[in-house]
Amino acid sequence: MAAYDHTGDPRYLSMATTIAAYVHQYWDPGTCGGGVWWDRERTYKNAVTSGLYLRLAASVHRRTPGDSVWLQRSRTAADWYLASGMINASGLVNDGLTRDCRNNGQTVWTYNQGLGIGGLVEIWRATGETRWLDAARRLGDTAVNGTALTRDGVLTESCDVGQNSCDDNQKQFKGIFMRFLADLAVATNSPAYRDYVKRQADSLWTSDRDPLNRIGQRWAGGTPNQTDWRTQASGLGALTAAS
Repeated sequence: MAAYDHTGDPRYLSMATTIAAYVHQYWDPGTCGGGVWWDRERTYKNAVTSGLYLRLAASVHRRTPGDSVWLQRSRTAADWYLASGMINASGLVNDGLTRDCRNNGQTVWTYNQGLGIGGLVEIWRATGETRWLDAARRLGDTAVNGTALTRDGVLTESCDVGQNSCDDNQKQFKGIFMRFLADLAVATNSPAYRDYVKRQADSLWTSDRDPLNRIGQRWAGGTPNQTDWRTQASGLGALTAAS
């Protein structure tokens, strides 16, 4: 979709729509009242798949003249997401649902908050309904103001703490969150969100960059601190969000 937005080439929109239609095959109201299965074996409904599908469905609608199908699908996806139980009592998104459709209590990751924000912002743009933007704000406010994901003002995964145990996927999560928090900052024109985004970029540039300009996993710095292309990409996500 980003390629279509940058170029206007309809091939990219066509491919995005094809991908959305493929994912929609795994929307299953027969289990947990809706939601997209995470895998073809249909074993798990989770936050990452749900957030990505919502964002994509709303994006396809916004770019397809005369569309009503993807509008309805994105509305259904957004309603289901907020009512699914994946958002816990603290206002943050856990990883997914159990087989009996309850919050599984698994790790609260930064990127799941970001993907929820991104999907809700996009359906707000598609519909103009403020309830979606309000829901995105609630996720954003809890993530940046609470202590679960922000420590001393710096975005922090649970696996950033201690022995630095983030795996190769988890190293990339914070950059994804930053991309969509920056989108929320634009949508709301919020100085608080903009300041938070800038603070992350400043922190990793001053405290998490080695002499070779490699950006580590821990944006506040410290040791041990892993560096590889994944931590670099995540850090670039923060720098791009602040630009």
